Amino acid sequence: MPDLSIELGRLRLSNPIMVASGTFGYAREMQGLVELRRLGAILPKTITKEPRLGNAPWRTVETAAGMLNSIGLDNDGINGFLEHHLPYLRSLGTPIVVSIAGRSQEEFIELAQRLDGQPGVAAVELNISCPNVSGGVDFGTDRQLCRGVVAGVRESCSLPVIAKLTPNVTDIAALAKAAEEGGADAISLINTCLGMAVDWRRRRPLLGNVLGGLSGPAIKPIALRAVYQVSRAVRTPVIGIGGIATLDDVMEFLVTGASAVQLGTVNYYRPTASMEILDALPAALDELGAASVRDIVGTLGGARGLGLGTRDLRIGTEEQTTSPFPES
Repeated sequence: MPDLSIELGRLRLSNPIMVASGTFGYAREMQGLVELRRLGAILPKTITKEPRLGNAPWRTVETAAGMLNSIGLDNDGINGFLEHHLPYLRSLGTPIVVSIAGRSQEEFIELAQRLDGQPGVAAVELNISCPNVSGGVDFGTDRQLCRGVVAGVRESCSLPVIAKLTPNVTDIAALAKAAEEGGADAISLINTCLGMAVDWRRRRPLLGNVLGGLSGPAIKPIALRAVYQVSRAVRTPVIGIGGIATLDDVMEFLVTGASAVQLGTVNYYRPTASMEILDALPAALDELGAASVRDIVGTLGGARGLGLGTRDLRIGTEEQTTSPFPES
């Protein structure tokens, strides 16, 4: 059997298959469908300092190749999480990575400190990339703010720190470097892509918040591109997220540069996907002659324009050095 264990900085997991925050509830909903102990880690829905009701409906809209959501970080707050949800989560015996979101650096630090030392909490993921709340992406679009919030949390608690980045920027590698400079143990990418849906007959947006985050198979190529760029720009381990639903998807992310993956939207329409992937992963590694997951991470070769960065994608400018498109 190949070795499935991975290391994400100070966080060590038995395998690279995680479930993404906001798509797995607090895990109770998945009882009977998923062998929860087999997962590399579980990320419950993002928590904030105070309880949040979330955005007005509609909150979700199905799209041709995924879904739009504008939940608005609906959650019970840190006190409700510690009292009502964490006791069950810690009983599973699976590492719990808690996703947190704050309105300020101080709130991020306070949330991390409240979680520090809690049995069952293996790490914190900083949600600095939610497009569905006011100021949700501020820390994920400004290099100085990104570096500051990661550094602040890293210095104030002993838990491993993961920074979750937004794709809604012009240079995601630059933000990843800022997270690395702040001391992130790992970098998750990507969060959802900003989008919208419209009812043209009523001439109104379908989402109550007008804009929402697109997830699912539609964003997989964007997520792969981000993993490719970031994994070549930083030494910090990368966690791939975006449209992952099959073993092939997982293997693509691993060879592109991700050390682990998070399954998100697929949990809604095929909740057993994580188990299917875990069953098939050893054979896929054997097929490549790999003794471990680590052996194949970032082994993508033969890519035209290797090292292609965001600057090179500014088509029609003097900064364009090579065309990212094949000749017709």
